[in-house]
Amino acid sequence: MFESLKPKPADAILALISAFRADERSGKIDLGVGVYRDEQGRTPVFAAVKQAERILLEEQPSKSYLGIEGDPVFVDLLRPIVFGQRIPQDDIVGFQTPGGSGALRLGADLIAAARPQAQIWLGLPSWPNHAPIFQAAGLTVRDYAFADLTSQTLSFEAMMAALSSAQAGDVVLLHGCCHNPTGLDLDAAQWEAVTALCLERGLVPFVDLAYQGLGETLELDAAGARRIVEACPEVLVSYSCDKNFGLYRERTGALYVKSRTPEAVASNMSAAARVSWSMPPDHGAAVVRAILENETLTASWRRELTGMAERIHSVRSALAALHPALAGIARQRGLFSTLKLTREQAEALRSEHAVYLVPSGRINLAGLRSEDAPRFVEALVAVGVLARL
Repeated sequence: MFESLKPKPADAILALISAFRADERSGKIDLGVGVYRDEQGRTPVFAAVKQAERILLEEQPSKSYLGIEGDPVFVDLLRPIVFGQRIPQDDIVGFQTPGGSGALRLGADLIAAARPQAQIWLGLPSWPNHAPIFQAAGLTVRDYAFADLTSQTLSFEAMMAALSSAQAGDVVLLHGCCHNPTGLDLDAAQWEAVTALCLERGLVPFVDLAYQGLGETLELDAAGARRIVEACPEVLVSYSCDKNFGLYRERTGALYVKSRTPEAVASNMSAAARVSWSMPPDHGAAVVRAILENETLTASWRRELTGMAERIHSVRSALAALHPALAGIARQRGLFSTLKLTREQAEALRSEHAVYLVPSGRINLAGLRSEDAPRFVEALVAVGVLARL
């Protein structure tokens, strides 16, 4: 049977991890893998997470099944962080999922069950797994230009022109904040314009909120998502705790769906989750629950998250000050920016300068230590990504 299978191309990021580990040169720089790193190059465990795990070790009463919807207390404790206090919750169904990827897939399966002919509108560049997740659910993906990498600016007019041709019932994938991979976010006026267009044309927003708190603050990073959820009758929000709680390997996320028929939505989400994972893994959700149930741990988590965002801002500012072509990076938010370069230039950065990034040009700003910023910019100049001064 398996003789008919053809080898698939290696994942670019996974291949980069292996190559970086094998590189014995000192001073090598890893800007490829999308995880937060501190100034020492480590991805630390939050102090609040460590304390929450101690609490679970001593007090967790059971490892029995929780149910298809996961831990409902975890889901409810996240609601005010995601939606704030003023958005009514009666028509919003929430399920715990295996990370943000699981939330996206559950949402895709729900869309396919409700409206299999719906098209998913995706701005490019985007997170590489967005399109495959929706396509795997049998949905059609339409794309449009989202960013101009030469000017490091948002192509908002092109975005609005493309969405103006979408049909009622189509779904618009929106990055809630800290756009992956460009760092270019909609401002308040642009969120209003997109919200108005969704209402006018009967489009369904699907907000991927994977980096809340790593851009500005928890409140500011959720402002656009909250506005569109408040205004539109049907909205999906996929949420990840992997980044803002540092729970990458625990796969901790949630899907929230606002609709006119929450009971029907919940039953269909249950059916889709049952055949995909039956019940999501509990440990990460239990950690988040322990943190958010404890005021001291919540305050500790918020402080550490603020420090992470400030470090990312400082790296952006340092790069912007080193070369005028990088000035736009300071105005972007979150872990990522994307440089306009060729595959050959990416290879030259790796082979000649020990700088590792994916061929798309996406760079993880948190992978850069302040002391390495000048050498990184020099490498970009040397391979022709940036003009020589």
